[in-house]
Amino acid sequence: MKKVLLNIFLVLGVAALMTSCSEESLEPSMAQVKIVEGSINTVEDVQGILYGAYDRMTQHEYYGRDFIIYGEIRADNAFANGNSGRFTNVGRMKMTTTDAFATGTWTAIYEVIASANIVINVDPEAIEGNANQLKHYKGEAYAIRALAHFDLLKLFGQMHVTGGNNAGIPYITEYKAKDQLPPRNTVDEVKTNIYSDIASAMSMMSESLNDPSHCYMSTWGAQALKSRVALYFGDWNDVIAAAEAVINSGEYVIIPKDEFIGSWVKKGSANSIFELAYSTTDNNNINGLSQIYRGAAYGDIQVLEDLQTIFDEDDVRADTAYMIGLGAETGLLRNKGKYPSADYSDNINLIRYEEVILNYAEALLESGQAPLALTQLNLITAARGADPWTEATKENILTERRRELCFEGFRHDDLARNGMDIPLVSPFEQTHGGPAYGAYSFAFPIPQSEMNANSSISQNKGYD
Repeated sequence: MKKVLLNIFLVLGVAALMTSCSEESLEPSMAQVKIVEGSINTVEDVQGILYGAYDRMTQHEYYGRDFIIYGEIRADNAFANGNSGRFTNVGRMKMTTTDAFATGTWTAIYEVIASANIVINVDPEAIEGNANQLKHYKGEAYAIRALAHFDLLKLFGQMHVTGGNNAGIPYITEYKAKDQLPPRNTVDEVKTNIYSDIASAMSMMSESLNDPSHCYMSTWGAQALKSRVALYFGDWNDVIAAAEAVINSGEYVIIPKDEFIGSWVKKGSANSIFELAYSTTDNNNINGLSQIYRGAAYGDIQVLEDLQTIFDEDDVRADTAYMIGLGAETGLLRNKGKYPSADYSDNINLIRYEEVILNYAEALLESGQAPLALTQLNLITAARGADPWTEATKENILTERRRELCFEGFRHDDLARNGMDIPLVSPFEQTHGGPAYGAYSFAFPIPQSEMNANSSISQNKGYD
């Protein structure tokens, strides 16, 4: 952790207030670099540091590529074919403590947290400018911090590992440039802190200050995030309350069938609650999602044929020309529809309204309200050209989540949170072999670089 925090001592500041997710707002110039200590004097300074947190979220080690891919190849949607050698060990679920993917993602996410903490811990009395805007920025930072720790917990926590002793991850709440050697919090402590940060975010942000671009956290983004977190932990009443807040806001809609394909190249679609901004100049280029999914580029991530079998004939999500079909190479199945742009300029949707509806349906079912769950579930099928479900069951809801959210990184977590083994649908291609629930490989190893730098931290079971 000390190494991570030392690396982010310089933060990027932005002088002007931006109201849209342009490349300028997320790509500050070197002339705007500020030394953190003693240099945060205005609301604009705080905004610049907050933009730095969003910018770090776009790194390919985090939401720019890797974190999303982890959820697909450690499940039954896709596999790493070894085309360029990327993600092979992750796909095998046979990682070592020196694995570059584990190290890169751990570091990238804690960099996001460090930036968020600077914003959170700013003294309002020492800042010039609009106090309400400052409060809103701090609320955004709380939401970012909650999301980042939640993502770390899902990757490195031991809640799905037999004998993992409930070990979570260090929950960092203040920026320190050095001398930080935090131990791991328990899973329960991390969960409590995540909920606390989301509550702070919701109390500090104002609906009137929500950015219309959807590229920044908002009051509704915090509620949607709460529905995701509560779903993961099985807190059904919290899922229902948070989902209903988003639904009743009237701000979002389920994208209809005839707009679904086009929505993946449109910025700020009507179903977008929170997305990360990219442009033709501000992107991960060859290290982006388009390159890794599409056969004309690296093409390491290939779709398992079993995924195609779960769609109905007229379901737009399985359109062979634009969504799931043969890539540039003959006979290889590809994700063609999500993150498709050849110039890597697609924004990345982190929270879509459809996810909230699916969260809501599952929570309703688990709360004994199956008829209402069925109604919500069929809102999705009706907008995709799929046959309606006749019954709301856990299996049907998980299948609909698989259909709607494939290639977005959800599948492994859906299996893990329900205590399910990884389905082995293609033994030759799924090199992980279908681990049973509770296997040590359900969690990533704590990076060796962190073990070497932090004497207070312990390694995960199976990697020590």
